[in-house]
Amino acid sequence: MRTRERQGRTARARGIQILAAGGVLTGLLAGCGIRATQVPTDFGPAPSMVPCESSMTDLATQAVPSGMPVEVFLLCSGALVRVDRSVRVADGTDEAKRRVVVAQGLLKALGETPSGVEDEAGYRTAVPPGITVTGPRPGDPDDTLRLSTAPDALPKYALAQIVCTFADTAATGDNGSVVLGSTSADALRRYECTADVQSDPGAGIPPSTEVSGS
Repeated sequence: MRTRERQGRTARARGIQILAAGGVLTGLLAGCGIRATQVPTDFGPAPSMVPCESSMTDLATQAVPSGMPVEVFLLCSGALVRVDRSVRVADGTDEAKRRVVVAQGLLKALGETPSGVEDEAGYRTAVPPGITVTGPRPGDPDDTLRLSTAPDALPKYALAQIVCTFADTAATGDNGSVVLGSTSADALRRYECTADVQSDPGAGIPPSTEVSGS
């Protein structure tokens, strides 16, 4: 009996020591700003706080006006995000004129205030309304688009929106770049819509190279 009693006291003492050690460890973790847990947890990555992602279902249910379906890039949570729009192009429009019509429709869509659902989801645009576009002059590359506002005079967010929207559509042949210039100057540059531009349009001007024009 005495042996069993001694064994019981020894087991209880060990249990107390383990609990005490656990309490000390919990205190140390709390002091470091880390909350201790009794069991391992694996809930995956932290939930996203990006409002544009949480409202994609609502955006998808919006009625898109009739016309040729296109996508424009709006700003949301500091990045460029594709949003559905449409552009009206008359049947039988030749290719050269069609590019300009599509580009003008895209500029109009970019300059409009986002819908109520989009606004609630955090979508914004930096493109000023009223910008117009013309096609290439003699001597310009065929895919040139000349804006009434010089590209280098646009806010950097607006230029990123325009470059990525044009580069991703039939306005420029969907080749990931666009040749832009001004209607009041001869200089042309080919701008690229890169992954970095899409993820951080405010970091700087989209990468570009000089292009020979008229």
